[in-house]
Parts: sequence; structure tokens; C-alpha cells
Amino acid sequence: MTLEETLNELLVKLFKDILEIESKCLITEEFKDISYNDMHIIEAIGVEEPRNMKTVANLMSVTTGTLTKAIDALCDKKYVIRERSAEDKRVVKLKLTDKGKSAYYHHEQFHRQMIKNIAGEMSEKETEVLVYALAKMVDYFQLNYYDTDEESEFVDWSKIQSE
Repeated sequence: MTLEETLNELLVKLFKDILEIESKCLITEEFKDISYNDMHIIEAIGVEEPRNMKTVANLMSVTTGTLTKAIDALCDKKYVIRERSAEDKRVVKLKLTDKGKSAYYHHEQFHRQMIKNIAGEMSEKETEVLVYALAKMVDYFQLNYYDTDEESEFVDWSKIQSE
């Protein structure tokens, strides 16, 4: 098998496995009433200051209309509450309930464990190479597959000198 074929095989397997394994790990008995996508909405809302619908929709790369239905369900299940902004009553902010925060921290723990297990067995140089390679992949997908009017976060890696 060529190097390109091996790389393709590994990337395809990695993308498939990440989605499948993360979904299995996130949707436990405690959180069986929400979906994998709901977990990512909860992550986008976050545990800091309440966020407005537009901000969360942008983080999720969906329209506010699409997000509304999912937020309705998360509110019904007591993961999220809607609050009117004190400064502008037209603005609705989203905030996690204690149950929502529990789901958020559960998701965060999955990611922390994943990073610990991967980077924990690598040297600092190997970790830097991995970060560099993953950043190039992110840039590739954002540049080629996101239909957005926003400024791209593309980094021209050819102009960066390796140390």
C-alpha cells in the first residue's frame, strides 16, 4: 500500500470512528434523552455567560431557525433555559441548567481523556507535528467546504518556516 493510500485509509477510519465512538461515549444512561447533536449544542452554549441564539447557531453552522427546534426540545427536557436580555428585551439568551451543565462537563471529560490518551504517549515534538497536521486539515476543510461570507481562518502553511 502506498503512503497516500495508507493516509487515506487512516483518515477515513479516524473520521468514522470519532463520530461513532464519541456518540457511544456521550449518550450514556444519564443522557439517553438527548442526541449526539444535542450534546454539541450544549457545548456551544457553554457554561460561562449566557449566549444568544445567533452566536450558538453560528458555532453550530446552522440557521437560527434550525436551532430553534432543537432548543425547544432541550428546554422541554430541562437542559437549557431561555432568558430575555436585561439590556434588550428582544434578545433571547440561552443558559444551561444544572442538568445541562452536567451534560456539558460529561462531554468535556470525554475530550480531556481523549487528548490525555493521545498526547500523553507522544513527545513534545510529536505533539507539535500532530497539531500542525490537524491544523492543515482544518484549514483545508474550511477553505474548500464551508460556504460562508465570514473571513476564513485559513493559514498559509507554505509561508510558515518549520523550526
